[in-house]
Order: sequence, then structure tokens, then C-alpha cells
Amino acid sequence: MTTLDIFTRDIIQNSLQAIADEMFTAMRNAAMSPVIYEVLDMGTGITDAQGEIASSGAGIPAFVGVLDKAVKKILLHHPLPQDIEDGDVFISNDPHDGAVTHLNDVVLAMPVFADGQLVAWTANIAHWNDVGGRVPGSLSTDATDIFQEGLRLASVKLISKGQPIRSVLQILRANTRMPDFMEGDLWAGVAAVRNGATRLRELNDKYGSALFLLAMKDFMDLGEKVSLKALAALPAGQFNLEELQDDGSVFKVRIDIRETELVIDLRDNPDQCLGPTNLSRDGAVVAAQMAFKALTAPQGITNGGTFRPLRVLTRPGSLFDAQLPAAEGFYFENLIRVHDLILCCLAQQFPERLPAGNFASVCATIIGGVHPDTGRMFTLVEPEIGGWGAEPGRDGNNAVYSGLHGETYNCPVEVCEARYGLYVEQLALNDEPGGHGQYRGGRGICIDYRIRADGSFMTCGYTRSVIPPWGLEQGAEGTPNYVEVVRSDGECQRYSMASGIALNAGDLVRVRTGAGGGYGPASQRDPHAVRADVKNGYVDAETAQSVYGLTL
Repeated sequence: MTTLDIFTRDIIQNSLQAIADEMFTAMRNAAMSPVIYEVLDMGTGITDAQGEIASSGAGIPAFVGVLDKAVKKILLHHPLPQDIEDGDVFISNDPHDGAVTHLNDVVLAMPVFADGQLVAWTANIAHWNDVGGRVPGSLSTDATDIFQEGLRLASVKLISKGQPIRSVLQILRANTRMPDFMEGDLWAGVAAVRNGATRLRELNDKYGSALFLLAMKDFMDLGEKVSLKALAALPAGQFNLEELQDDGSVFKVRIDIRETELVIDLRDNPDQCLGPTNLSRDGAVVAAQMAFKALTAPQGITNGGTFRPLRVLTRPGSLFDAQLPAAEGFYFENLIRVHDLILCCLAQQFPERLPAGNFASVCATIIGGVHPDTGRMFTLVEPEIGGWGAEPGRDGNNAVYSGLHGETYNCPVEVCEARYGLYVEQLALNDEPGGHGQYRGGRGICIDYRIRADGSFMTCGYTRSVIPPWGLEQGAEGTPNYVEVVRSDGECQRYSMASGIALNAGDLVRVRTGAGGGYGPASQRDPHAVRADVKNGYVDAETAQSVYGLTL
């Protein structure tokens, strides 16, 4: 009988995390697109043979949460042993068939065999610049079904026993406006899963398959125990929240905290829409998993066992459980809306555990056209950074990505100007007043892109553009997210959700992301902190007097 001590278990688990990190580095170093190698709009992870996440993975947390669901769907489409063999690589991007997000986010997954037995999977996901569809960049706010958004890949075998399937590669190349970037990013992803598979086989050989598999199972059981312990320490109860959205609709959530289970009920929400903001059920589950983790054990381990005590209820045909042929190109805004809705409901009950609202939008900014210097087509895909909410004892963070986006980065100005042929004329903190409180919400940003070539275009997907981030314990609301286009003749147009906006040389795209909500009454803010805010440009003298009662 195989036995496992905690030291060996932790060594194996740390090794799995190191392998996920190495896969991430390999993919970043080889990728063609700045949205991958600079912004890090990607994720890597390892699952067990059944598709359960075996380590925390690396990259965007919400992306890592996709990988287990994609692998499970591959297993459904390709039964063992005849359809899954050593050396295979599968590709998937269809949110209606296991890939969770939208068609631009492409999953690659590779089975790992040891002694003829499937022991694990390596997988990654990354945003591709263009996968076909009706508009460049494949994201259109006017799309009414997923067939308008690009090429659908439902758990397709890309490589068979180590050999690329030429016909699949031909289909991929024929369905993108940027084939060179597609191939560069594709093979970077393939290299990453292959590298991970090699490392996993080495780890399995070192400890033997029996001990390797037992260690993964034991660590998932530990993940469940950590979550159950955290749940048991919370007061049981049922909480409800209704929140008005930018478009006038109302989102609802009911949360039931029990001793051994947390139930998140999203069934009483609007029907799926004709636009591209629909969310798959798996997407709603990812949002719920992130909120569950924030409430229970945010610093603890994360794996398939972590979420066993979580149950998510959705209604098929609703906005958060959309059915074919629903468009999902801008799914990310409702993914973050669900996450924020759950956190807002919980924060009202546990203000000591959770912060006020943050800018809570991906603020996707897509600018495309022809590079004025090289003549090559380009597509800038830039999620934007913004302000986080304040919490007991500290101000919110300035200019970081939303919690769902994790440790990603904005594209450096130098790279943006060189690769995309734009001028970045300003990158600064947004000084619009808001987010006041005993502890202040973090600042968003101002970024100005100057267009250099006629015939360019912009697409954007922003929420919290009307309804600002919420404050806590009498803290003030934050500020909205929006983007303006300032024409060369001075005309100014404001947008939040739009696609295919024509741009010409001399036009200015002006991004403004919001401040997070404040925590506690502004009257209790330390005067020294207010003076520092004025010095740093977060607050002007008039606001210091009118809001904080401080005369400078």
C-alpha cells in the first residue's frame, strides 16, 4: 500500500506550481503578440487525469479557472483510450462547449502519460488578436450570435501523437486577419504545454505514479478542508442583493452561507440578450469561485478541492447561463459584474473582511488599423488599469487591474508606439473627485492615444460607466469608467460599449478609468493623509475643504 507523508506531498505540490510557472515563462518568452508577452493576458495550469485543477496555476486567476472546465469537455468529446494518446494536443475556444470565455481566448491542452496511464494534463489559455468574424479583432458590440464572432473550435485535436494535423492548421490560418501573429502565439502555447508535460513526466518518474497521483488527491482533499474550516467560522445566514446596472437592468443574487456549503443563486436574472455580453454558466461559476475564495481563505491553497463546498445555481437561457447561439464576445464585462455583485452582497455583511467596490471593468480598449511606418495591419488589445476600493485601515490601490485579471500589466508606452504606430501622449492618475472616505479609494488612470493613420478604428467595452463603484461604512462612491474620442476639429464623443468607431490621423482616444469606493466617513480621515492627498494630486484644495473640512 502506498503511503504519503506531508513533506513529500508539499514537495510534489510545490513542484506542480513551479511547473505551471515555468510553462507561463516559456509561453511569454515565445509569444508573438504584446497582449501576451507584455500584458500577460494568459494563464497556465495543471489538472489531474479527470480535469480537476491540481495547482494554483499562473497568470490571470479567471483564466486558470477556465482550464479544468475545458479539459473536462475534451474528455467528454474524446473518450479514452482510443481518442487521447501520448503526444496529442487539443485546441478549444468555444464558450458554448467548455472554453468558458469568448472565441479570442484559445485553450491548448496536452495529456500527460506515464507507463501508458494518463496521469495529468498541462493546459494554457491566451487572448489571440483575431479569430475571424465580422470585424477586425473579432469583438463587435453589434454581434447578435456567436457565428458573427469568429471561428469556433470545440475540443479539436490539433496535434496527433506529436505530429501537427495540417488540415487544422490550414483552417486556423484561413480564419484570421493576422495569420503570422496567430501562428506565433499558437506555437508558443504548444511549446508551453509540451515543456510542462516533460517536467510532469520527470516528476512522476522521480516519485512513481502511485505516489504522484496520491499526492494530488491528498492536496485536493486538503483544499476542501481549508474551505470547510473557513465556512464554519462564518455566521450562517441568507443574504440578498439587487443592483442597478448601466443599461437600466437589475442584477440579483442570493447567497446562503451554511456550515458546510455556500450556495450562490443567480437564477433570478435577465434572459440572455441579442448582444455580445452573454456569459456561459461556466463563466458564472468562475466568477463565483473567485468571490468564494476572497471570502473564505484568500491566502490559502487553491485547487479542485477548494471549491467542493461551493454550489452555484443558474437558469439556462439567462444572461449568466446563455445558450446557443448567444454571442459572448464581451462576456468579460458580465463576468466581472457577477463577481462584483457577489462581493458587494458579501461586503455589506462582512465589511471587515472585504473592501469597497473597485472600478470593476476590464475596460477593453481595441485600436486597429494599418501601421503608418510598416504598412502592416495591427490590433492593439489593451485591458486598462483602475482604482481599487478602500478597506479598514488602508486606502485602495491606485492603477491596478481588477481582481479577476490578477497580476497582469499594461503595455509599455515604448512597445505600444513601436508595435502599433500610435503616440501615447499621456499616462497619469485620474484626478476626477470621488472615492472619498476615512480611507480613500484608489485612483484610476488617464491615458491618451494619438492616432497617426487614417482608416483606423476603435472598439471598447466598459461597464461601471454610469453606476460608480460602491462605498462601505459611509464611504463615498468611486468614479465611472469611460473613453472619449476627441476629433482633430475639437469635437468630443463619449463611449462605453461601442465597436468600429472610425478614427483618422490626429484623432485622440482618451481613456478614463474610475476610482474605487471609499471606506468610512470622510470626516474621520487623518488630516495628515488629506494634506498628502493634496500634495500628490489625488485631491484638490477645494475638495479638501468641502469634503474633508480641512483648510490649507
